[in-house]
Amino acid sequence: MDKKPYLSVIIPAYNEANRLPATLIDIDKHLREADFDYEILVVNDGSEDNTADVVHKFESVVKGLRLAGRETNRGKGYTVREGMREAQGKFRLFTDADNSTSIDHFFRMIPYLEGTEGKKYDIVIGSRDIKGSKLMPPQPFYRRIIGNIGNIIIQIFLLPGIWDTQCGFKCFSEESAEKIFPLMKINRWAIDVEALALGKKLGYKIKEVPITWINDTRSRVKSSAYLGVLRDVLKIRLWLWANKYKTSK
Repeated sequence: MDKKPYLSVIIPAYNEANRLPATLIDIDKHLREADFDYEILVVNDGSEDNTADVVHKFESVVKGLRLAGRETNRGKGYTVREGMREAQGKFRLFTDADNSTSIDHFFRMIPYLEGTEGKKYDIVIGSRDIKGSKLMPPQPFYRRIIGNIGNIIIQIFLLPGIWDTQCGFKCFSEESAEKIFPLMKINRWAIDVEALALGKKLGYKIKEVPITWINDTRSRVKSSAYLGVLRDVLKIRLWLWANKYKTSK
């Protein structure tokens, strides 16, 4: 890319051939109206379907679209880190392939990232658990209970005051992304917690903004993933105490 983009959109994808077309079309529709340059990186996490072929098919019609990734599955955490390394944007946002949070929410983040509404933030994240957020349709009752218990644990151990660490719609400034993601160790589902915990450790300011979240009933995230996240939360807490990340701040 000849010109440095204002925004990099990073989409980790594992077997997403069916859901990607609608997501790419929606992202393209919203960003084509923007007055800034952007790139869209689909990072293939060793998909066993034709995810890569779908991306190549859309490269000719979706502005700024390109494919990254590999043939071996390594997990969402590894894949997002890879996307952050590939990204060139002033701001770097990762979002889910199911488009549960539409890219137009980024426009609501800009004033906080740029500091045009007072305080400037280095990391702005979508939240389903603060005033103004909407879930359509609401998550099943058991998932809400598990999620709420998990959030309490995460707040106690790592991120007090952050009400939704797991929403897959997070934007980082170029500086914070280049400082945080090379330090990360988690390869699977707790990437969100690890990125925010490191951001806090490094002194970056974090802002939650309300989002409208479309609950995809086809979600492949199993309840056991919640237990995996909580296990990794304890690892992150121990690694921070032991300075395993070797943070400079």
